[in-house]
Order: sequence, then C-alpha cells, then structure tokens
Amino acid sequence: MRVTALAGGTGAAKFLRGLTSCMNPRDLTVIGNTGDDTEIWGLHVSPDLDTLTYALTGRLDVARGWGLADDTFRALAAMGVLGGETWFRLGDRDLATHIYRSRALRAGVSLTGVTNAIGQALGLRIRLLPMSDDGVKTRIQTPDGWMSFQNYFVREKARARTIGIEYAGAEKAVPAPGVLDAIRTTNAVIVCPSNPITSIGPILSVPGIRAALMETNAIVLAISPIVGSAAVSGPAGELMSACGLPVSPVGVARTYTPWLDLLVIDRRDIKQTHAVLELGAEPVVTDTVMTDHASETALARLVLETLA
Repeated sequence: MRVTALAGGTGAAKFLRGLTSCMNPRDLTVIGNTGDDTEIWGLHVSPDLDTLTYALTGRLDVARGWGLADDTFRALAAMGVLGGETWFRLGDRDLATHIYRSRALRAGVSLTGVTNAIGQALGLRIRLLPMSDDGVKTRIQTPDGWMSFQNYFVREKARARTIGIEYAGAEKAVPAPGVLDAIRTTNAVIVCPSNPITSIGPILSVPGIRAALMETNAIVLAISPIVGSAAVSGPAGELMSACGLPVSPVGVARTYTPWLDLLVIDRRDIKQTHAVLELGAEPVVTDTVMTDHASETALARLVLETLA
C-alpha cells in the first residue's frame, strides 16, 4: 500500500515513527508543513521538516520533542553573552542543518532539493516533501498586533490571546514538485495528529492541495489531535476556538470536510461519533494518545488495518 501523509511536527513525528515500523518506508511520502519556517541568526530554520527528519532517522531528542538528542548549547550561550536573541534554542549540532540549508538556498537550490539532500545524508528512508518551495508564513493576530508563529509559540509561549490567523503568501504559492501527484496517485492519504490550524492549515492553504484531496481516489483518513475537548499538546485548542471551531473531534472533522472519509478519535470521545458521521466522515474509535513506541506502533497498525 502506498501512503501519503500530511504532517506537522511533534505529534506527526510520533505517529510516523510507528507507521514506518509497520510498513515499508519506501512506500511512504510525507508532505511537511513549512508555515512554521523562520529565520534565526540569519539562518533558514524549518522546524517541522527537521523534527520529522530527526525522528525518522533516530536522532530526535524524544524528551523535548525537538532538536537532536544529546546536543549541547554552547553557541546559544555565547550568543547570549554577545547580547543576541536566545529565545529560540538552537543546539550546536543542529546548527549544521540550518547552515547547510541556508547556504544551499542562497546558492539557488530549492527547499525541496535541500530537504532531499539532508534526508539522504542522514539516512532518511521515506520521501519527505515540503508543502511548497515558496514562502508561506503562518501569522497569529493578537490584541497587540500580528506576530510570526514562532514568536507566538516559542518566544511568547502561546500565552497571547489569539483573535486571527493567516497564511501570508499562500495565495501566490504553488505546491512543491511531487506534492499533487503524491496525493492523486496514492492508495491512502493520512492526515497526522497535528494542529489542524497551524500544522495542517498551512498545507491546505497552498492552492491546488485541497482540490487534489477532493479529486483523489485514495481513502483519506485523519487522526484527531483533540482528546476530551483539549489538545494532546500545544495550542491547537485556543487556535481552533479563534477560528470558530469546537475544540473536539467534531471541530477537526469540520476543518477537513468535505474530503475526509475516516476520522480516528479517542475512546474518551466516543459520544461524538454521531456528530462526526453527520459531517460525512466515518469515525474509528481507539486509543490515540501516544506515550511510547509501543503505543505509536499500535495506533499506526490500527490505521493501516482500517485502510486495508
């Protein structure tokens, strides 16, 4: 079975670790969110693409959910002594990835090309594509004005009240090479348990991707990142509320209507199955919270069995 996944960072990385242990990684294409991309110290940082690459090559710092395991932060400390910004924590070995990417982009290599080069160098066995080679920036509107997603999420720790979200530049962006074909020609599309607004939303904002999801003959399955009326992690709940969506699997289903076929929800949300059905998606009830590799694998196996 060929599978294409739409993915953000942490939650997607957990699920995809399980998925690659249950299927041939060569049959998996992942379309990663780049709406979180930012510039730190003059370097192009792609947090979600890097988290996925590190996770699927056994390099991720699992406890933190980002960065490289056993990394050090001497450069960060030195930057602080010089008065530079240190709120975005870049590890010493992690810096090599961002330096390599930035140099390649300045030399004219596309983000798709450099993502593939980094993956090959690190032994990534899946096909990882950015959603677009063009810049799409997720921006959060607060009472004090607009801010980039990383400023909102990392620097301000998602404490600012959200009154609006936009994907700046999306209207002029085009899907990265291979993205539309990956959706149209696969057997199944899986929307990972990622933030529907700031992880999957930017992917869907790129013109042509929603249409491809509508047109594909593949089964489209999503995994709800909301359990018991709250996000498993991160600010998805507040961001969904800011968009007028209920913080529930129903809100997730409404976000992905009308191209969603199946929605995997947690047992704690079993009472919402009827409302999900009314939105045109068939609910699949199981344990969705992933606390270790065994639970990651169990969820992935259930998803593959359901798709089969």
